Amino acid sequence: MDFTSDNDFSNALSEYLPDMNQISNKKSGDHYEIVSKVAYLLGIPKRIFDNEHEPPMIDYYNELNKEKKARIIRNLCSARTLLERNFKRICIGIQQEGKSIMSMPEYIPSSILQELYNDGIDIYKNISDPSPFLFNLNQNIKSRINNCRDFFPDWLDWDYLSNIFIMPDGMSQQGTKNAAEFYYSNMQYYPYQVYMNWPAKDEGNILYSDLRFVTLLYEWNNDEFSNKSLVSDVSENTKGNIYKFIEESDKCIFIVDCENSDPYNLCAAIRNLDAEKLSKIDKIILFDDVHAASAWQLLSSYIDIPVEYILIERLKDNKSLADMKVATRTCKEFYLNSVDSFVLVSSDSDYWGLMQELPQANFLVMVEHDKCSYALKETLINNNIFYCYIDDFYAGGGEDIKGEALKRQLSRSFKEAFNVNLNTIMHDALAKTRIEMSEDEINNFIKRKLKNQLKLEISDEGDVELVYRGCK
Repeated sequence: MDFTSDNDFSNALSEYLPDMNQISNKKSGDHYEIVSKVAYLLGIPKRIFDNEHEPPMIDYYNELNKEKKARIIRNLCSARTLLERNFKRICIGIQQEGKSIMSMPEYIPSSILQELYNDGIDIYKNISDPSPFLFNLNQNIKSRINNCRDFFPDWLDWDYLSNIFIMPDGMSQQGTKNAAEFYYSNMQYYPYQVYMNWPAKDEGNILYSDLRFVTLLYEWNNDEFSNKSLVSDVSENTKGNIYKFIEESDKCIFIVDCENSDPYNLCAAIRNLDAEKLSKIDKIILFDDVHAASAWQLLSSYIDIPVEYILIERLKDNKSLADMKVATRTCKEFYLNSVDSFVLVSSDSDYWGLMQELPQANFLVMVEHDKCSYALKETLINNNIFYCYIDDFYAGGGEDIKGEALKRQLSRSFKEAFNVNLNTIMHDALAKTRIEMSEDEINNFIKRKLKNQLKLEISDEGDVELVYRGCK
């Protein structure tokens, strides 16, 4: 086979794709990671990624193109789309002109099969009839699509997503015939007219943005996607108001009530703001409570602003001292340290009293949708104090701290749950069996016959048991 380039597929589909060079589909606040990766795997031509006005982004194309398992799916899907588009012409070439699929590169470029061959997939296998060739493509896509799961976030329902790559009943004549008829009759609705499994209808560009695609994906499965911050960001207007507040300040700090805020949302919000414009922030003061999320202790490792961490002990378990500590420290910063502007991160309406008592200070309040009362928002508006929702910022900026917090807590929880000592267990077993061993014999038994025979068994219900497998 002669290896050419990815442009072959673009050229093969070019007659079917509209020229979108003059149309900008991107807007502020939208994200394009998921749609770019889906577009790559479906086989959307590279020239679409190269067009800065189109949603699929070239950086994600280049990222996935380095991954063998992603290249395989892309080339399989590309071959399938071209086979569907040119099925009748390929049949005529085979039946009337004695050609094979490989001898018609104008319909399926040899570069696609060559890349598959280079990646260890000999998809052609001397098949000249297009129907078995299509079955072969469908079988390989179905068996390999799960290899690409790690390219997408854990919160995205993988069953929903992987299903769009799988042709229903795609290994039978009737199944492929039904899919082809549906594709041909609704081709104008398919994204860039590339084949996928979906209830095709006039939805506009379903790969317009992550928010649009994921929302539709869940709807196709009779489900609702509600956490919009996972796929979109706040408006530039909101960010502009934050930047203006910081810029007009003489000295600005963040005051964070950890008990009434979310560490992952705050981390995501800070990381989705312009670092240069945040450089004027003097520091972030965290007022942590023993009942707040443990991840607050990790925040300083994930942002570039200095963090002062204060853990507040409770005198009574049911009474937090956080609001008093926040109030007194804010006053101290204002009167003693010349801080004139505060970004207060809390949804607690009690802090309105603090803002009333410092009328000369400037406040910007960051709240959360589910925690902030209507009364507080109305009061802030009436007093010309800008507020925004930290859970409206793109949540992807907090995924890594969330993962690290979970791993650390799991480590602590496992240590607590399996806090056992093998020497103690061994001596207890010897006592109950009335067997005598020297200390050397005990140590040798533990090393040679006990350590290697211990295994965790996990049931489908999640129950964990430490099992000794050394007995019959």
